[in-house]
Amino acid sequence: MRAQIEKIEGRSRRVKSVLPFGIAEVDSRLPGEGLALGALHEIAGGGNGAIDGAAAALFAAGIAARTKGKVLWCITRPDLFAPALAQAGLPPDRVIYVEAGDDKTVLACVEEGLRHGGLGAVVAEISRLSMTASRRLQLSAEGTGAIGLALRRWRRQTEATDFGQPTAAMTRWRVSALPSPALPVPGVGRHRWLVELIRARAGESADFELEACDDTGCLALPAHMVDGSRAQGSRRDGASG
Repeated sequence: MRAQIEKIEGRSRRVKSVLPFGIAEVDSRLPGEGLALGALHEIAGGGNGAIDGAAAALFAAGIAARTKGKVLWCITRPDLFAPALAQAGLPPDRVIYVEAGDDKTVLACVEEGLRHGGLGAVVAEISRLSMTASRRLQLSAEGTGAIGLALRRWRRQTEATDFGQPTAAMTRWRVSALPSPALPVPGVGRHRWLVELIRARAGESADFELEACDDTGCLALPAHMVDGSRAQGSRRDGASG
């Protein structure tokens, strides 16, 4: 019956391809061994400050950078720093910015972008995301195979509680900045993040300590963790539906 319905609709709702992170520990927690294409994913900073918010934006930029084609980035505040996105693998000539006045307009632009079919990724900077709105974005992404990224940003503390409400997103991520490693010479080491996979539909939740995106959009395990060693309690595992 499901196959017949999908045939009538003219598209399959089943995930056919994924965008792997290239890190076995992360990909193994995701259905299909990667981030589902043709789907909506949620990302937020671990705290309410600008530092964690910037880390979340760069995490989203790294994902978008590893897709093919232009990236539509819809914002309500013109505060993105293009050189930082370029360092995360997303150069200015790949990004189309749309400045909207409010979340409602952003969602409308993102839905149209996902339905377009010629974009690699569409990013929505929004504070609130209802189940109805997220379903519309999920269906739009499924129809074209583009990846939708809901980058949650809040102006007030009270808005942050909305991040815990159910949505139709395939995964939900939270990103927090960690101290950079000490270097043997003066300077700043590669940024590190605590990346929390809070929810993965048909997958598992987990926490990862990772090095920030490089200029190709790729994350990496810190050197001291490449051999599989891990500090006690640095990762939380659990089932998630």
